[in-house]
Parts: sequence; structure tokens; C-alpha cells
Amino acid sequence: MQPTQVRKRNIRLQATDIDGNALAGIKVSIKQTKMNFPFGCGMNKKILMSTDYQNWFKKRFSVTTFSNEMKWYSTEGKQGQENYTLADAMLSFAQENNISVRGHNIIWDNKKEQPQWVHQLDSNQLRAAATQRVSSIVTRYKGQVIGWDVVNENLHFSFYEDTLGENASAAFYSQTRQLDPKTILFMNEYNTIEDNRDQLATPDKYLKMLQRIKAFPGNNEIQLGIGLEAHFPPLKPNIAYMRAGLDMLGSAKYPIWLTEVDIGQIQNQAGYLEEILREGYSHPGVTGIVIFSGPYIKGCWANMCMTDPNFKNTAVGDAVDKLLKEWKFGAFEATTNSEGYIETSLFHGDYEVSVLCLERNSSYSLGLNVAGVFKEETIHVLIKL
Repeated sequence: MQPTQVRKRNIRLQATDIDGNALAGIKVSIKQTKMNFPFGCGMNKKILMSTDYQNWFKKRFSVTTFSNEMKWYSTEGKQGQENYTLADAMLSFAQENNISVRGHNIIWDNKKEQPQWVHQLDSNQLRAAATQRVSSIVTRYKGQVIGWDVVNENLHFSFYEDTLGENASAAFYSQTRQLDPKTILFMNEYNTIEDNRDQLATPDKYLKMLQRIKAFPGNNEIQLGIGLEAHFPPLKPNIAYMRAGLDMLGSAKYPIWLTEVDIGQIQNQAGYLEEILREGYSHPGVTGIVIFSGPYIKGCWANMCMTDPNFKNTAVGDAVDKLLKEWKFGAFEATTNSEGYIETSLFHGDYEVSVLCLERNSSYSLGLNVAGVFKEETIHVLIKL
């Protein structure tokens, strides 16, 4: 499916006088003020100390995920000594610049990714500590994040299930929902759409885990989301497999995000990344994309830097900027026809429409929201001068 079929809608505007007579030759200009599709990039603490990094980021992206700063091992390195200083500062920067934040993550099911002190706890102590962890971070950031990765990678790993019982993940989702009922709660997994050689997190197993979470007592009304890390190996991506996986997951009608997109270092890395991003953007079930990359500041994730140390674009950076430009709507100007109409196609988003009638020495402006629908539909807008 082409992006124009999924991310755009046709609009038809008519200019008339107050008596309903069509006005021909009216100049109409349309300018996008906000892009609806969330496209973002991971962010790390180095942004707090680099104006160049800040300017680079806010020029491009509307959403972010903190690489590590919200994770439990970052906020409670010593038991009982919570420190949200970095996460708070990064959230403030994001909010000041209208950048939405995904909450990543509350609990990680990988034994190796726990705070060190967690490994000394017995099962009762672990349950109490994890419950406090959920309460602490969710209460702190309630209403300030657009989604929570509640239990990270609970198909590949099962640290909490092995220690607390098979419903451990579902219980964490239940607790999170009680604390923050309006925010979408995501699973977040890798190799669900990236690599068919990994059978631990296939699309069908992903959906079964979502069903288990929802079947837990009290979770029937929970707002769930599908988080797909999309860490592609250093190989030519299997786009057909990716598409089939998205189709299967999309059938469940949960919002799908590609949450940590990257591809290992390989010749044509930038070209392959572009293929992956285009496929995600073109799928009607995908409602947001975050890439795990950034400028070169003492290295970058998966060796997929978007800039060199001087903030000059790499090939990867060029590929991302190319897509950002393509997926945004440039200025549009037209003159109404003999029946007072103009027609065009706009990406989903917010727009400012300006109308100028020189003969009448009058002008008019209005805001227009072009919302997403999964069917062909034309928006009709009537302008009276």
C-alpha cells in the first residue's frame, strides 16, 4: 500500500459569498502547522549538555523514547534511593519543545537488566520492590507520557514469571492501568517482524501474550498497544516477512508502534533503513515510529549514527531527512475554479487555510484538521466571504 493511500486525505474547498454564490478566482493558501503521524528518535542524557544536539533534535522529531534514563536501573541504582533527576530534566526539555515522550520502560523481564540489588531479593521482597517500582514511576509521570512499555521483552525473557508466577506480567499491566487508566499500555518486543529465524516472539505468540494480559481479572477494559522494537540484523531486510507480521498483528486492532528502529552496520545501511521506514509508514496499522539513532556523540546505538561529530549528516541522516521532508506537506497555493472549488490531497495533520479576495478587499483564515481514516474519503470545507 502506498503512503498516499494511508496517510493522506482528499480535501475540497469551496468559496462562496454570504448568499451562497460561488466565487471564482479566489486565492487560497494552505500551510501545515502540525504533522499528525508521530515520527521520532531515541534521546539520551547528553542532550541536556549540548545545544547542538538539542537544536538538531527539535528541528526534526515530534516524539522520543529515552534510551536508558527512565529504566529501573537508572532511577534506583541503590535500593530505596530513587533519583529521577535526568529523566525529569529530559522530560522538561521535551515538553518545552512539544516533543511527546514514550515511557520506556517500567519493568524489564530480562534477568540481566535489573538493578544489581534486585538479585539479592527473595520472591516476596521482589514482588514488593517491583510493585513499588511501578507505583513510583507511573505516579510520577502519569499523564505526561503517551504510552508505557509496561513489561519489556516478556516473550524472550521471563524473570518475573519464573520468580512471581505465570501472571506476573498481567499483574503489572493491571497495576499500571489502575494508576494511569488513560494511557496506552504496550508490550515491547524484538524479532517479531525483523527475523523469522527467531521463534520466541513471532506475531502469533505476541498476540497470545496480549490475550493473556487482557484475560487477567480486571484487565478486560485495558488499553493495550503493540510495541515492535524493529532491531533489524545487518542483512537485507525481509520486507515481505515484515509486512506479513504487521498484517497479522494489525488484525487485532491495537495501535502498533515501531519503537526502536535500527539496522546493524552493513553496506547500504541507509538504503535498507529507508526500506524499513517506508514499509512501516505505509502500513495502516502502524500509528507511530521511533528510530534508535541520533547524532554522533561518543558513538551511537548499533553504529547507526545520523551525523558525524560535527553534526554533518551521514548517509543514514540523509535518508531520514529525505523521508521527513517527503512526509510533510509543503506550502500550497491555488485559485478557485468557476464553481468556487479547489481540490488537493493533504497528509494527516493540522493546517492553516488563508483565503484572499482582492475584488472584495477581504480575507479569511481558518484552522483545518485532516484526520486519519482507513477509507477513501473527501473532506468538504465551505468558506464564506
